[in-house]
Amino acid sequence: MHHEHSDDARHLEELGYRQQLSRVMGIWSNFALGFTYLSPVVGIYSLFAYALATAGGAVFWALPLVTFGQLLVVLVFAEIVSQYPIAGGIYQWSRRLAGRGYGWLTAWIYTWALLVTVAAVAYGAGPYVASLFGTSATTAFTIGTALVLIAIASAVNLAGTRFLSKAAVIGLVAEIIGSLVVGLYLIFFERHQSFGVVLHHQGAGGSAYTGAFLAGALMAIWIFYGFEACGDVAEEVVNPRRRVPRAMLMTLGVGSAVAMLATLGLILSVPNVGAVVAGKDGDPVTTVFNAAFGTVATKLVLLVIVASFVSCTLAIQAASVRLLFSQGRDRVLPGSRYLSTVSPRFHMAPMSVAVAFVVPAAIVLASWISSNALAKIISFATVGIYLGFQLVVAAALRARLRGWRPNGPFSLGPWGLPVNVLALAYGVGAIVNLAWPRTPGTPWYDNYIVLVSAAVVAAVGVVYMVVRRPYLRGEAPAGDAVPRMRAPDVPAVAEV
Repeated sequence: MHHEHSDDARHLEELGYRQQLSRVMGIWSNFALGFTYLSPVVGIYSLFAYALATAGGAVFWALPLVTFGQLLVVLVFAEIVSQYPIAGGIYQWSRRLAGRGYGWLTAWIYTWALLVTVAAVAYGAGPYVASLFGTSATTAFTIGTALVLIAIASAVNLAGTRFLSKAAVIGLVAEIIGSLVVGLYLIFFERHQSFGVVLHHQGAGGSAYTGAFLAGALMAIWIFYGFEACGDVAEEVVNPRRRVPRAMLMTLGVGSAVAMLATLGLILSVPNVGAVVAGKDGDPVTTVFNAAFGTVATKLVLLVIVASFVSCTLAIQAASVRLLFSQGRDRVLPGSRYLSTVSPRFHMAPMSVAVAFVVPAAIVLASWISSNALAKIISFATVGIYLGFQLVVAAALRARLRGWRPNGPFSLGPWGLPVNVLALAYGVGAIVNLAWPRTPGTPWYDNYIVLVSAAVVAAVGVVYMVVRRPYLRGEAPAGDAVPRMRAPDVPAVAEV
Protein backbone atom coordinates (compact mmCIF):
# COMPACT_ATOMS: atom_id res chain seq x y z
CA MET A 1 0.00 0.00 0.00
CA HIS A 2 2.83 2.40 0.90
CA HIS A 3 4.46 1.63 -2.46
CA GLU A 4 1.20 2.49 -4.25
CA HIS A 5 0.95 5.76 -2.31
CA SER A 6 4.50 6.68 -3.32
CA ASP A 7 3.81 5.90 -6.98
CA ASP A 8 0.57 7.89 -6.92
CA ALA A 9 2.25 10.90 -5.30
CA ARG A 10 5.11 10.70 -7.79
CA HIS A 11 2.70 10.61 -10.73
CA LEU A 12 0.80 13.57 -9.31
CA GLU A 13 4.06 15.51 -9.12
CA GLU A 14 4.73 14.66 -12.76
CA LEU A 15 1.35 16.22 -13.54
CA GLY A 16 2.39 19.40 -11.74
CA TYR A 17 0.95 19.07 -8.23
CA ARG A 18 2.07 17.86 -4.81
CA GLN A 19 0.05 15.50 -2.63
CA GLN A 20 -2.00 17.50 -0.09
CA LEU A 21 -5.26 15.56 0.32
CA SER A 22 -5.46 12.19 2.09
CA ARG A 23 -5.09 9.31 -0.35
CA VAL A 24 -7.21 6.79 1.55
CA MET A 25 -10.05 5.85 -0.82
CA GLY A 26 -10.27 2.38 -2.31
CA ILE A 27 -12.40 1.41 -5.27
CA TRP A 28 -15.47 0.67 -3.14
CA SER A 29 -15.53 4.01 -1.38
CA ASN A 30 -14.85 5.76 -4.70
CA PHE A 31 -17.73 3.85 -6.29
CA ALA A 32 -19.92 4.61 -3.25
CA LEU A 33 -19.34 8.33 -3.69
CA GLY A 34 -20.30 8.23 -7.36
CA PHE A 35 -23.33 6.03 -6.70
CA THR A 36 -24.72 8.19 -3.89
CA TYR A 37 -24.26 11.25 -6.12
CA LEU A 38 -26.19 9.52 -8.94
CA SER A 39 -28.67 8.25 -6.29
CA PRO A 40 -31.36 6.40 -8.24
CA VAL A 41 -33.66 6.53 -5.21
CA VAL A 42 -33.61 10.33 -5.10
CA GLY A 43 -34.06 10.64 -8.84
CA ILE A 44 -36.75 8.00 -9.37
CA TYR A 45 -38.94 8.91 -6.41
CA SER A 46 -38.67 12.63 -7.15
CA LEU A 47 -39.44 12.38 -10.89
CA PHE A 48 -41.53 9.25 -11.33
CA ALA A 49 -44.90 11.03 -11.19
CA TYR A 50 -43.86 13.49 -13.90
CA ALA A 51 -42.41 10.79 -16.17
CA LEU A 52 -45.36 8.40 -15.87
CA ALA A 53 -47.95 11.14 -16.38
CA THR A 54 -46.06 12.48 -19.40
CA ALA A 55 -45.23 9.26 -21.25
CA GLY A 56 -47.11 6.38 -19.63
CA GLY A 57 -45.62 2.96 -18.91
CA ALA A 58 -43.43 2.97 -22.02
CA VAL A 59 -41.28 5.67 -20.39
CA PHE A 60 -39.40 2.74 -18.82
CA TRP A 61 -37.41 2.34 -22.06
CA ALA A 62 -35.90 5.80 -21.64
CA LEU A 63 -33.74 4.34 -18.85
CA PRO A 64 -31.71 1.85 -20.96
CA LEU A 65 -31.50 4.33 -23.85
CA VAL A 66 -30.03 7.09 -21.67
CA THR A 67 -27.79 4.56 -19.93
CA PHE A 68 -26.26 3.63 -23.28
CA GLY A 69 -25.71 7.29 -24.16
CA GLN A 70 -24.09 8.02 -20.83
CA LEU A 71 -21.94 4.90 -21.15
CA LEU A 72 -20.32 6.51 -24.18
CA VAL A 73 -19.57 9.60 -22.07
CA VAL A 74 -18.22 7.47 -19.21
CA LEU A 75 -15.83 5.70 -21.57
CA VAL A 76 -14.43 9.03 -22.78
CA PHE A 77 -14.08 10.27 -19.20
CA ALA A 78 -12.42 7.02 -18.14
CA GLU A 79 -9.67 7.43 -20.74
CA ILE A 80 -9.04 11.01 -19.63
CA VAL A 81 -9.01 10.39 -15.87
CA SER A 82 -6.72 7.38 -16.37
CA GLN A 83 -4.16 9.83 -17.76
CA TYR A 84 -5.05 12.82 -15.57
CA PRO A 85 -6.23 11.62 -12.13
CA ILE A 86 -6.37 15.14 -10.65
CA ALA A 87 -8.79 16.69 -8.12
CA GLY A 88 -11.42 18.80 -9.79
CA GLY A 89 -12.12 16.32 -12.57
CA ILE A 90 -13.92 18.11 -15.38
CA TYR A 91 -12.02 21.37 -14.82
CA GLN A 92 -8.62 19.68 -15.00
CA TRP A 93 -9.57 17.44 -17.91
CA SER A 94 -10.77 20.31 -20.10
CA ARG A 95 -7.75 22.42 -19.07
CA ARG A 96 -5.24 19.73 -20.03
CA LEU A 97 -7.05 18.86 -23.26
CA ALA A 98 -7.84 22.34 -24.59
CA GLY A 99 -5.97 25.00 -22.62
CA ARG A 100 -6.42 27.51 -19.81
CA GLY A 101 -9.29 29.62 -21.07
CA TYR A 102 -11.37 26.66 -22.18
CA GLY A 103 -10.76 24.90 -18.89
CA TRP A 104 -11.69 27.98 -16.88
CA LEU A 105 -15.01 28.50 -18.69
CA THR A 106 -15.88 24.81 -18.38
CA ALA A 107 -15.20 24.97 -14.65
CA TRP A 108 -17.24 28.18 -14.30
CA ILE A 109 -20.33 26.55 -15.79
CA TYR A 110 -19.85 23.27 -13.98
CA THR A 111 -19.14 24.86 -10.58
CA TRP A 112 -22.38 26.83 -10.63
CA ALA A 113 -24.29 23.76 -11.82
CA LEU A 114 -22.94 21.68 -8.93
CA LEU A 115 -23.65 24.31 -6.29
CA VAL A 116 -27.20 24.74 -7.59
CA THR A 117 -27.66 20.96 -7.61
CA VAL A 118 -26.67 20.78 -3.93
CA ALA A 119 -29.48 23.24 -3.20
CA ALA A 120 -31.94 21.39 -5.47
CA VAL A 121 -31.38 17.97 -3.88
CA ALA A 122 -31.48 19.31 -0.33
CA TYR A 123 -34.67 21.26 -1.09
CA GLY A 124 -36.28 18.19 -2.65
CA ALA A 125 -35.92 16.25 0.60
CA GLY A 126 -38.44 18.46 2.40
CA PRO A 127 -41.69 16.64 1.46
CA TYR A 128 -40.23 13.22 2.34
CA VAL A 129 -38.93 14.42 5.72
CA ALA A 130 -42.33 15.97 6.38
CA SER A 131 -44.09 12.68 5.55
CA LEU A 132 -41.61 10.79 7.75
CA PHE A 133 -42.46 12.97 10.75
CA GLY A 134 -46.14 13.32 9.91
CA THR A 135 -46.14 17.07 9.35
CA SER A 136 -46.86 19.48 6.51
CA ALA A 137 -44.18 20.36 3.97
CA THR A 138 -44.59 24.11 4.36
CA THR A 139 -42.12 26.50 2.78
CA ALA A 140 -40.50 27.15 6.16
CA PHE A 141 -40.20 23.42 6.92
CA THR A 142 -38.76 22.62 3.49
CA ILE A 143 -36.21 25.43 3.72
CA GLY A 144 -35.24 24.42 7.26
CA THR A 145 -34.82 20.79 6.21
CA ALA A 146 -32.66 21.77 3.25
CA LEU A 147 -30.40 23.94 5.39
CA VAL A 148 -29.97 21.13 7.93
CA LEU A 149 -29.05 18.67 5.16
CA ILE A 150 -26.49 21.05 3.66
CA ALA A 151 -25.02 21.67 7.13
CA ILE A 152 -24.71 17.93 7.80
CA ALA A 153 -23.02 17.42 4.44
CA SER A 154 -20.62 20.29 5.18
CA ALA A 155 -19.67 18.85 8.57
CA VAL A 156 -18.92 15.44 7.02
CA ASN A 157 -16.91 16.98 4.17
CA LEU A 158 -14.94 19.16 6.57
CA ALA A 159 -14.05 16.11 8.66
CA GLY A 160 -11.94 14.74 5.81
CA THR A 161 -11.79 11.94 3.30
CA ARG A 162 -11.88 9.00 5.72
CA PHE A 163 -15.14 10.19 7.24
CA LEU A 164 -16.55 10.97 3.80
CA SER A 165 -15.65 7.47 2.59
CA LYS A 166 -17.42 5.81 5.51
CA ALA A 167 -20.52 7.98 5.08
CA ALA A 168 -20.62 7.25 1.34
CA VAL A 169 -20.38 3.47 1.90
CA ILE A 170 -23.17 3.59 4.50
CA GLY A 171 -25.33 5.56 2.06
CA LEU A 172 -24.53 3.08 -0.72
CA VAL A 173 -25.52 0.05 1.36
CA ALA A 174 -28.72 1.67 2.64
CA GLU A 175 -29.80 2.81 -0.81
CA ILE A 176 -29.07 -0.46 -2.62
CA ILE A 177 -30.70 -2.63 0.04
CA GLY A 178 -33.68 -0.30 0.26
CA SER A 179 -34.08 -0.15 -3.51
CA LEU A 180 -33.76 -3.91 -3.98
CA VAL A 181 -36.15 -4.75 -1.16
CA VAL A 182 -38.78 -2.22 -2.21
CA GLY A 183 -38.47 -2.91 -5.94
CA LEU A 184 -38.58 -6.70 -5.66
CA TYR A 185 -41.40 -6.64 -3.11
CA LEU A 186 -43.52 -4.47 -5.38
CA ILE A 187 -42.85 -6.67 -8.42
CA PHE A 188 -43.60 -9.98 -6.68
CA PHE A 189 -46.32 -9.06 -4.19
CA GLU A 190 -47.99 -5.78 -5.22
CA ARG A 191 -48.19 -6.02 -8.98
CA HIS A 192 -51.40 -4.54 -10.43
CA GLN A 193 -50.25 -4.31 -14.04
CA SER A 194 -49.00 -6.89 -16.53
CA PHE A 195 -45.45 -6.58 -17.80
CA GLY A 196 -46.94 -5.45 -21.10
CA VAL A 197 -47.70 -2.09 -19.47
CA VAL A 198 -44.20 -0.94 -20.46
CA LEU A 199 -45.10 -1.40 -24.13
CA HIS A 200 -48.00 1.07 -24.06
CA HIS A 201 -48.31 4.80 -23.45
CA GLN A 202 -51.85 4.67 -21.97
CA GLY A 203 -52.95 7.66 -24.02
CA ALA A 204 -50.05 9.95 -23.08
CA GLY A 205 -49.11 12.31 -25.90
CA GLY A 206 -51.91 11.13 -28.17
CA SER A 207 -50.80 10.55 -31.73
CA ALA A 208 -47.60 12.59 -31.26
CA TYR A 209 -46.08 10.17 -28.80
CA THR A 210 -42.43 10.79 -29.73
CA GLY A 211 -42.56 14.23 -28.12
CA ALA A 212 -44.19 12.82 -25.00
CA PHE A 213 -41.57 10.06 -24.75
CA LEU A 214 -38.71 12.55 -25.09
CA ALA A 215 -40.29 14.70 -22.37
CA GLY A 216 -40.71 11.69 -20.09
CA ALA A 217 -37.13 10.66 -20.84
CA LEU A 218 -36.00 13.73 -18.90
CA MET A 219 -36.37 11.57 -15.78
CA ALA A 220 -33.51 9.37 -16.97
CA ILE A 221 -31.47 12.34 -18.22
CA TRP A 222 -31.85 14.03 -14.84
CA ILE A 223 -30.72 10.88 -13.01
CA PHE A 224 -27.81 9.33 -14.87
CA TYR A 225 -24.86 11.48 -13.98
CA GLY A 226 -22.71 11.52 -10.87
CA PHE A 227 -20.09 9.08 -12.14
CA GLU A 228 -17.81 12.07 -12.75
CA ALA A 229 -17.59 12.56 -8.96
CA CYS A 230 -15.32 9.50 -8.86
CA GLY A 231 -12.79 11.57 -10.82
CA ASP A 232 -13.29 14.71 -8.73
CA VAL A 233 -11.68 12.93 -5.76
CA ALA A 234 -8.97 11.18 -7.81
CA GLU A 235 -6.16 12.59 -5.64
CA GLU A 236 -7.70 10.78 -2.65
CA VAL A 237 -7.91 7.36 -4.36
CA VAL A 238 -5.17 4.74 -4.16
CA ASN A 239 -4.05 3.74 -7.67
CA PRO A 240 -6.56 6.13 -9.30
CA ARG A 241 -5.40 5.55 -12.87
CA ARG A 242 -6.91 2.06 -12.76
CA ARG A 243 -9.53 2.31 -10.02
CA VAL A 244 -11.34 5.54 -10.92
CA PRO A 245 -12.29 4.36 -14.45
CA ARG A 246 -13.65 1.13 -12.95
CA ALA A 247 -15.55 3.03 -10.27
CA MET A 248 -17.12 5.27 -12.93
CA LEU A 249 -18.31 2.28 -14.94
CA MET A 250 -19.60 0.58 -11.78
CA THR A 251 -21.49 3.74 -10.80
CA LEU A 252 -23.36 3.93 -14.06
CA GLY A 253 -23.92 0.16 -14.35
CA VAL A 254 -25.18 -0.46 -10.82
CA GLY A 255 -27.05 2.85 -10.69
CA SER A 256 -28.84 2.06 -13.93
CA ALA A 257 -29.79 -1.44 -12.78
CA VAL A 258 -31.17 -0.16 -9.48
CA ALA A 259 -33.06 2.65 -11.21
CA MET A 260 -34.62 0.27 -13.73
CA LEU A 261 -35.68 -2.14 -10.98
CA ALA A 262 -37.23 0.66 -8.90
CA THR A 263 -39.01 2.17 -11.91
CA LEU A 264 -40.35 -1.18 -13.09
CA GLY A 265 -41.59 -1.98 -9.60
CA LEU A 266 -43.44 1.33 -9.35
CA ILE A 267 -44.97 1.09 -12.84
CA LEU A 268 -46.25 -2.44 -12.22
CA SER A 269 -47.66 -1.48 -8.82
CA VAL A 270 -49.60 1.62 -9.83
CA PRO A 271 -53.28 0.63 -9.56
CA ASN A 272 -54.37 2.76 -12.53
CA VAL A 273 -51.73 4.10 -14.92
CA GLY A 274 -54.44 5.80 -16.98
CA ALA A 275 -55.50 7.82 -13.94
CA VAL A 276 -51.92 9.09 -13.54
CA VAL A 277 -51.76 10.06 -17.24
CA ALA A 278 -55.12 11.81 -16.96
CA GLY A 279 -53.97 13.78 -13.92
CA LYS A 280 -56.37 12.10 -11.49
CA ASP A 281 -53.54 10.61 -9.43
CA GLY A 282 -50.89 13.28 -8.98
CA ASP A 283 -48.71 11.32 -6.53
CA PRO A 284 -48.51 7.69 -7.66
CA VAL A 285 -45.47 6.94 -5.45
CA THR A 286 -47.44 7.71 -2.28
CA THR A 287 -50.43 5.82 -3.66
CA VAL A 288 -48.29 2.72 -4.21
CA PHE A 289 -46.51 2.93 -0.87
CA ASN A 290 -49.68 3.40 1.17
CA ALA A 291 -51.37 0.47 -0.57
CA ALA A 292 -48.34 -1.82 -0.46
CA PHE A 293 -46.72 -1.21 2.89
CA GLY A 294 -49.15 0.36 5.30
CA THR A 295 -48.21 3.07 7.77
CA VAL A 296 -45.29 1.46 9.64
CA ALA A 297 -43.50 -0.03 6.64
CA THR A 298 -44.03 3.18 4.66
CA LYS A 299 -42.15 5.02 7.41
CA LEU A 300 -39.21 2.65 6.95
CA VAL A 301 -39.25 3.23 3.19
CA LEU A 302 -39.39 6.98 3.78
CA LEU A 303 -36.40 6.66 6.12
CA VAL A 304 -34.38 5.03 3.32
CA ILE A 305 -35.45 7.79 0.92
CA VAL A 306 -34.44 10.53 3.38
CA ALA A 307 -31.09 8.79 4.00
CA SER A 308 -30.59 8.74 0.23
CA PHE A 309 -31.21 12.49 0.04
CA VAL A 310 -28.64 13.05 2.78
CA SER A 311 -25.96 10.91 1.09
CA CYS A 312 -26.72 12.44 -2.32
CA THR A 313 -26.35 15.98 -0.94
CA LEU A 314 -23.10 14.92 0.71
CA ALA A 315 -21.64 13.44 -2.48
CA ILE A 316 -22.54 16.39 -4.71
CA GLN A 317 -21.10 18.82 -2.20
CA ALA A 318 -17.92 16.72 -1.99
CA ALA A 319 -17.48 17.08 -5.75
CA SER A 320 -18.08 20.84 -5.42
CA VAL A 321 -15.45 21.16 -2.70
CA ARG A 322 -12.77 19.41 -4.79
CA LEU A 323 -13.64 21.51 -7.81
CA LEU A 324 -13.26 24.73 -5.81
CA PHE A 325 -10.02 23.48 -4.23
CA SER A 326 -8.56 22.54 -7.61
CA GLN A 327 -9.33 25.95 -9.11
CA GLY A 328 -8.01 27.70 -6.02
CA ARG A 329 -4.76 25.74 -6.22
CA ASP A 330 -4.33 26.99 -9.78
CA ARG A 331 -5.08 30.57 -8.57
CA VAL A 332 -7.88 31.13 -11.10
CA LEU A 333 -10.64 32.17 -8.64
CA PRO A 334 -11.03 35.16 -6.31
CA GLY A 335 -9.78 34.15 -2.86
CA SER A 336 -7.77 31.28 -4.35
CA ARG A 337 -5.26 31.30 -1.50
CA TYR A 338 -8.03 30.59 0.99
CA LEU A 339 -9.86 28.05 -1.19
CA SER A 340 -6.69 26.00 -1.60
CA THR A 341 -5.42 26.14 2.00
CA VAL A 342 -5.63 22.60 3.38
CA SER A 343 -6.21 21.99 7.09
CA PRO A 344 -3.29 19.98 8.56
CA ARG A 345 -5.76 18.21 10.85
CA PHE A 346 -8.44 17.14 8.37
CA HIS A 347 -6.43 17.29 5.11
CA MET A 348 -9.30 19.24 3.59
CA ALA A 349 -9.74 22.86 2.44
CA PRO A 350 -12.12 24.50 4.97
CA MET A 351 -12.87 27.58 2.87
CA SER A 352 -13.88 25.47 -0.12
CA VAL A 353 -16.27 23.61 2.18
CA ALA A 354 -17.57 26.96 3.47
CA VAL A 355 -18.32 28.21 -0.06
CA ALA A 356 -20.03 24.89 -0.88
CA PHE A 357 -22.26 25.53 2.15
CA VAL A 358 -22.96 29.25 1.83
CA VAL A 359 -23.88 29.37 -1.88
CA PRO A 360 -26.41 26.47 -1.85
CA ALA A 361 -27.84 27.75 1.45
CA ALA A 362 -28.35 31.19 -0.10
CA ILE A 363 -30.09 29.62 -3.10
CA VAL A 364 -32.41 27.69 -0.78
CA LEU A 365 -33.19 30.83 1.23
CA ALA A 366 -34.18 32.56 -2.02
CA SER A 367 -37.29 30.37 -2.05
CA TRP A 368 -38.52 32.29 1.00
CA ILE A 369 -38.91 35.26 -1.32
CA SER A 370 -40.19 33.28 -4.28
CA SER A 371 -40.38 29.52 -4.76
CA ASN A 372 -40.85 30.30 -8.46
CA ALA A 373 -37.49 32.06 -8.44
CA LEU A 374 -35.91 28.95 -6.91
CA ALA A 375 -37.44 26.81 -9.66
CA LYS A 376 -35.93 29.12 -12.27
CA ILE A 377 -32.49 28.89 -10.66
CA ILE A 378 -32.64 25.11 -10.36
CA SER A 379 -33.68 24.83 -14.02
CA PHE A 380 -30.07 25.57 -14.90
CA ALA A 381 -28.59 22.76 -12.80
CA THR A 382 -28.97 19.71 -15.03
CA VAL A 383 -28.31 21.44 -18.33
CA GLY A 384 -25.25 23.10 -16.76
CA ILE A 385 -23.84 19.72 -15.78
CA TYR A 386 -24.50 18.32 -19.25
CA LEU A 387 -22.83 21.38 -20.78
CA GLY A 388 -19.79 20.74 -18.60
CA PHE A 389 -19.74 17.11 -19.71
CA GLN A 390 -19.96 17.92 -23.40
CA LEU A 391 -17.34 20.65 -23.23
CA VAL A 392 -14.95 17.93 -22.02
CA VAL A 393 -16.15 15.44 -24.66
CA ALA A 394 -15.73 18.08 -27.38
CA ALA A 395 -12.26 18.96 -26.08
CA ALA A 396 -11.30 15.28 -26.14
CA LEU A 397 -12.50 14.92 -29.74
CA ARG A 398 -10.57 18.02 -30.82
CA ALA A 399 -7.47 16.78 -29.02
CA ARG A 400 -7.71 13.34 -30.67
CA LEU A 401 -7.95 14.92 -34.10
CA ARG A 402 -4.83 16.97 -33.29
CA GLY A 403 -2.77 14.01 -32.16
CA TRP A 404 -3.72 13.19 -28.56
CA ARG A 405 -3.30 9.52 -27.76
CA PRO A 406 -4.53 8.58 -24.27
CA ASN A 407 -1.64 6.99 -22.39
CA GLY A 408 -3.30 5.86 -19.17
CA PRO A 409 -3.88 2.20 -18.22
CA PHE A 410 -7.50 2.49 -19.39
CA SER A 411 -7.66 2.98 -23.14
CA LEU A 412 -10.24 2.36 -25.86
CA GLY A 413 -7.53 2.04 -28.49
CA PRO A 414 -8.90 2.41 -32.04
CA TRP A 415 -12.45 2.60 -30.64
CA GLY A 416 -11.66 5.89 -28.92
CA LEU A 417 -12.51 8.13 -31.87
CA PRO A 418 -15.90 6.60 -32.82
CA VAL A 419 -16.95 6.39 -29.17
CA ASN A 420 -15.96 10.03 -28.71
CA VAL A 421 -18.00 11.13 -31.76
CA LEU A 422 -21.07 9.19 -30.60
CA ALA A 423 -20.73 10.52 -27.05
CA LEU A 424 -20.73 14.09 -28.35
CA ALA A 425 -23.75 13.42 -30.57
CA TYR A 426 -25.65 11.91 -27.64
CA GLY A 427 -24.72 14.74 -25.30
CA VAL A 428 -25.81 17.46 -27.72
CA GLY A 429 -29.11 15.63 -28.22
CA ALA A 430 -29.63 15.39 -24.45
CA ILE A 431 -28.97 19.13 -24.03
CA VAL A 432 -31.45 19.95 -26.80
CA ASN A 433 -34.04 17.73 -25.08
CA LEU A 434 -33.39 19.41 -21.72
CA ALA A 435 -33.72 22.91 -23.18
CA TRP A 436 -36.64 22.24 -25.52
CA PRO A 437 -39.64 24.52 -24.74
CA ARG A 438 -42.65 22.45 -23.67
CA THR A 439 -45.08 24.93 -22.15
CA PRO A 440 -46.82 26.82 -24.97
CA GLY A 441 -48.89 29.74 -23.77
CA THR A 442 -46.54 30.68 -20.92
CA PRO A 443 -44.31 33.78 -21.10
CA TRP A 444 -41.26 33.22 -23.31
CA TYR A 445 -38.86 33.59 -20.39
CA ASP A 446 -40.59 30.70 -18.60
CA ASN A 447 -40.78 28.56 -21.72
CA TYR A 448 -37.09 29.03 -22.46
CA ILE A 449 -35.88 29.24 -18.84
CA VAL A 450 -33.41 26.35 -19.16
CA LEU A 451 -31.81 27.84 -22.27
CA VAL A 452 -31.87 31.39 -20.91
CA SER A 453 -30.39 30.44 -17.52
CA ALA A 454 -27.55 28.50 -19.15
CA ALA A 455 -26.87 31.38 -21.56
CA VAL A 456 -26.79 33.90 -18.72
CA VAL A 457 -24.33 31.85 -16.63
CA ALA A 458 -22.09 31.28 -19.66
CA ALA A 459 -22.28 34.95 -20.73
CA VAL A 460 -21.35 36.20 -17.26
CA GLY A 461 -18.39 33.82 -17.29
CA VAL A 462 -17.23 35.01 -20.71
CA VAL A 463 -17.48 38.67 -19.66
CA TYR A 464 -15.51 37.96 -16.49
CA MET A 465 -12.89 36.11 -18.55
CA VAL A 466 -12.49 39.03 -20.95
CA VAL A 467 -12.35 41.70 -18.24
CA ARG A 468 -10.30 39.97 -15.52
CA ARG A 469 -8.51 37.19 -17.46
CA PRO A 470 -8.40 34.87 -14.43
CA TYR A 471 -7.32 31.89 -16.53
CA LEU A 472 -3.91 33.50 -17.11
CA ARG A 473 -3.00 33.40 -13.43
CA GLY A 474 -0.77 30.74 -11.96
CA GLU A 475 1.71 28.43 -13.62
CA ALA A 476 -0.16 25.13 -13.52
CA PRO A 477 0.14 22.97 -16.66
CA ALA A 478 -2.50 23.36 -19.38
CA GLY A 479 -3.06 22.19 -22.94
CA ASP A 480 -0.36 19.54 -22.66
CA ALA A 481 -2.43 16.57 -23.87
CA VAL A 482 -1.81 17.44 -27.52
CA PRO A 483 1.85 16.97 -28.49
CA ARG A 484 3.62 20.13 -29.60
CA MET A 485 5.09 20.05 -33.11
CA ARG A 486 8.17 22.26 -33.43
CA ALA A 487 10.99 22.58 -35.91
CA PRO A 488 14.28 21.22 -34.47
CA ASP A 489 16.00 24.62 -34.58
CA VAL A 490 13.16 26.64 -33.07
CA PRO A 491 13.29 27.05 -29.28
CA ALA A 492 10.18 26.19 -27.25
CA VAL A 493 7.98 29.12 -26.31
CA ALA A 494 6.35 29.00 -22.89
CA GLU A 495 2.55 29.00 -22.94
CA VAL A 496 0.96 32.26 -21.89
